[in-house]
Amino acid sequence: MHEFAPPKFPCLRKSVIIFLALLIAPITISAVKYLLGDRSVDWQIADRSSAGLLPSPREHPEAVVRVYAARTVRWRGIFAVHSWIVVKERGASRYTRYDYTAWGEPIRINGFAADGRWFGGTPEAVAAADGETAERMIPKIRAAVERYELRSYGDYRAWPGPNSNTFVTAVMAAVPELQATLPPTAIGKDFPYNGDMFGPTASGTGVRFTLGGYLGLAVGWIEGIEVNFFGAVFGIDLRRPAVKLPGLGRVGFSV
Repeated sequence: MHEFAPPKFPCLRKSVIIFLALLIAPITISAVKYLLGDRSVDWQIADRSSAGLLPSPREHPEAVVRVYAARTVRWRGIFAVHSWIVVKERGASRYTRYDYTAWGEPIRINGFAADGRWFGGTPEAVAAADGETAERMIPKIRAAVERYELRSYGDYRAWPGPNSNTFVTAVMAAVPELQATLPPTAIGKDFPYNGDMFGPTASGTGVRFTLGGYLGLAVGWIEGIEVNFFGAVFGIDLRRPAVKLPGLGRVGFSV
């Protein structure tokens, strides 16, 4: 009489090990970079000055649109970035910056330097437009900011959203000609800002599916292929070859 042997699933076990490695290893590396860097300083005294990324409005009279992202405050920067939008009409004497934050007015206008460091984190440009192209975008951006619905006190949630990255994604979706996507470390970008589980990606070049921002899938020419697992995003970018990993973000050719 043969004893019953439980079924074996070596492929499943191997897949789980690979998944855990892809989740834990990049976050561990990001944590080490955080601990060895200068971002663990007290947030109250962290640098919020201009990073010098934007030209003087006097020297650059053309219209400008920028989307920036920088590692967020304290230990949360191991996992996520904060993003914001900057615009300037042609001939304007100053830039206008839009943030969505957990304190004060949910949508803050010019609460910080347009290209300011985010509590010590140096921002990177996610999207950019200048001249006539930017001029056509700015009215759409301002209108999208005004009609953003998740703007009441208490709406903000760091995870899974709505947060700063949810807000910026919603605005970018109103201007698909920006042809851009937030980095995979922009936790909250997959939150359904319009309540829809299924719809186009922010770039308008693909489709996305989300379950409340906890789980999701996005496939598009600009986005590549992204899988959201409780805020941790894995993916590949075929257009500009790169892999997308939790904590580390996009690893490959520069954006």
